[in-house]
Amino acid sequence: MLYLLFWLSLLLLGYIYLGYPMVAKLMANTVAAPVRKDVRERPTVSVLIAAYNEAADIEATLRNKLALDYPADRLEILVISDESDDGTDDIVRRVAAEANVPVRLFRQTPRQGKTAGLNTLVAHATGEILLFSDANSQWEPGALRHLVSNFHDPDVGYVTGKMVYVNDDGSMVGDGCSVYMKYENWLREQETLTGSIVGVDGGIDAMRKALYQPLRPDQLPDFVQPLKVVKQGYRVVFEPRALLKEPVLNDSSSEFSMRVRVSLRALWALKDMATLMNPLRYGFFAIQLISHKLLRYLAFLPLAIFTLATLLLMPKGGIYPLAFLGLVALYGLAWIGRKNESEGRNFGPLYSVPYYFLLLNVASLKAVMAFLRGEKRVVWKPRKG
Repeated sequence: MLYLLFWLSLLLLGYIYLGYPMVAKLMANTVAAPVRKDVRERPTVSVLIAAYNEAADIEATLRNKLALDYPADRLEILVISDESDDGTDDIVRRVAAEANVPVRLFRQTPRQGKTAGLNTLVAHATGEILLFSDANSQWEPGALRHLVSNFHDPDVGYVTGKMVYVNDDGSMVGDGCSVYMKYENWLREQETLTGSIVGVDGGIDAMRKALYQPLRPDQLPDFVQPLKVVKQGYRVVFEPRALLKEPVLNDSSSEFSMRVRVSLRALWALKDMATLMNPLRYGFFAIQLISHKLLRYLAFLPLAIFTLATLLLMPKGGIYPLAFLGLVALYGLAWIGRKNESEGRNFGPLYSVPYYFLLLNVASLKAVMAFLRGEKRVVWKPRKG
């Protein structure tokens, strides 16, 4: 039984992180379905921003959106303050008074979270295309044009851009997180060619307003809304030219908390949209959703089983001592990465990638435990770089 557990857990880990990306690449080369884009597309758009105590970032974010390379008469910005009490509302009003495009402020009281806030904003939005931005997201000037160019294709219902983490202080989580995003973005490019991607950024997204479906406050809009678009028969695609620059978190505790919250809400989303994981009905997209999301969130299980089996089989010789040495290297490099971060030092991806890999898996473990307890998280705190 130990031998079986060793090989099954190793194969499953290999499939999650290497096998599925290879399958996605193969499918992209075999059944490529490029998006029909037209950069001349200029639909009316509404930028939606949910904010809670974002006084430190909201002005820069609003001015960033006002400076986008897009016709002012086809753009509006809607902000909902989730009972902010740090002056966020006053900043939005001041920027709105100086802006050359409509900037409208709404207030949500009592706090109900981002999803409820977006439901409110959509009801007031006049644009054909809805754009979703975080309160601290900085878009490249041409990002909006590149996003909406995808809607020239009538099969496209949702588009996500490319996040690039900005890491000024060289923090360990920053390097690991950046490598992780490069991996994710490459995978999204392959998935786009197969039809639809299964995960979006949330900080630089766009969708047809006609496809928006109001969500429960406890649902994760960055995950559930794109899945609902797929369920309606439209594509969800990745646009690598639409760039979002966002400061990475500079400490692992903040990154860990965020990953637990996002993973927990994603697990509930998978439960709500479980019908999409039926290959007989949704074909390869169901395999994508299972492989890229469900198995990824549960990867800590084969990792733990593989670690335990390796420890018990090591005295048997053969390949098992080599597997043990590999695990020692993984955990050892991660521990050094954690130590370097706590001391404010950065020794590069050799340490930060194993550290971030384990951080993600431990966060998933904590999220699964919370999910099994029936815990849900609706409100949020601003991410601080």
